[in-house]
Amino acid sequence: MCMLIVVNTFTLLPASINANGGKIVDSLTITQPIDSSNSKELLARLEEIKAMDMSAMSRVEKKELRKEVRATKKQLRENDGGIYLSVGAIIIIVLLLIILL
Repeated sequence: MCMLIVVNTFTLLPASINANGGKIVDSLTITQPIDSSNSKELLARLEEIKAMDMSAMSRVEKKELRKEVRATKKQLRENDGGIYLSVGAIIIIVLLLIILL
């Protein structure tokens, strides 16, 4: 019976939609504050790029900046050290807590 409830929860649970871009949000990431100097430098570079005037750049320059931003964000995610919890994992934890307590 319990397994049936868990399976139905996963299949029938609607995904939350982020109002900003219509992206599906189905996970929760708990992160620690960024404290390394390398991460601070990467964040400063991202702010620099965000402040740039893109209208005066050529397509090739914009493409290079997009690649740099993607690589920097990927590196920040790797250095983040957060704990990734999906919606399914959160539901299982809550159900186990309810059953055991």
